[in-house]
Amino acid sequence: MNNLEERGHLLTEQINPDSQNLDQLTSLELVDLFNREDAKTLSAIAAARTQLAQAIDLTALALSRGGRLFYVGAGTSGRLGVLDAAECPPTFCTPPELVQGIIAGGAGALVRSSEDLEDRCEDGAEAIAHRHVTELDVVVGITAGGTTPFVHGALQAARQRGATTILIACVPTEQVSTEADLDIRLLVGPEVLAGSTRLKAGTVTKMALNILSTSVMVRLGKVYGNRMVDVAVTNKKLHDRALRILQDLTSLSREDAGYLLERSGRQVKLALLMHWTGLDKEESDRLLAEHRSDLRLAVQSWTNNSKEKS
Repeated sequence: MNNLEERGHLLTEQINPDSQNLDQLTSLELVDLFNREDAKTLSAIAAARTQLAQAIDLTALALSRGGRLFYVGAGTSGRLGVLDAAECPPTFCTPPELVQGIIAGGAGALVRSSEDLEDRCEDGAEAIAHRHVTELDVVVGITAGGTTPFVHGALQAARQRGATTILIACVPTEQVSTEADLDIRLLVGPEVLAGSTRLKAGTVTKMALNILSTSVMVRLGKVYGNRMVDVAVTNKKLHDRALRILQDLTSLSREDAGYLLERSGRQVKLALLMHWTGLDKEESDRLLAEHRSDLRLAVQSWTNNSKEKS
């Protein structure tokens, strides 16, 4: 990483020529301007599609081998990483330690600005050591401007421990280089409000993290079709979603779907396997375990075995 005192040349710090009269626009003109600028996030994601696909492959492989995924960032970037990590357990029933967000300043920085703490490279390294990162893990450093010492300290420490490292930044490589294993650049251009990377840079980062974590979970067999069959049934909304998934995929009535869900221990994936195979809960558990909890593979295996016996 280059230690830069003058940051004006960075893409995220430059002045947007299309918003120089920002303080003179009507409310409707402001909405239209933001809308035009936010459209650039789609192009940025498309330009990074190959790198994002590589990140999915690397992360899915690591997690399938017992590794963990860490997001590391400061300020907005850190909060986005923590948010994405926090959404994985309810959506995919993952253990909290599987995907973790690390933010400079810790939990307090989620609700109160702690931007001064991002300048401590050693804190990033310490965060990696504290979590006992190993060669099995993936560490994703998120830094819109590409220069955050906390993030680079974490990535360097992770590399020394043999972990797979990925950098997500919104500046081109010629402005800030990296030694990460995979380099993802999301180039959305200067912000409407100069330097405010919670805007386009934050939006495109959220999009990239959505793609990464969801696709990894798809690759790990936590999705059937486009249904979240590993959803954690922890409240009324998710209970309703679980019932609707069962109804849609089995044609059962809501009452029968509810009975099936309870028999499975409120595990949608297990309930589906029980219904499609006629196996009891214990037998279905074993079949899923044999196929690394991949419902489609488990069903195919049972179907093939049934055909061979008939």
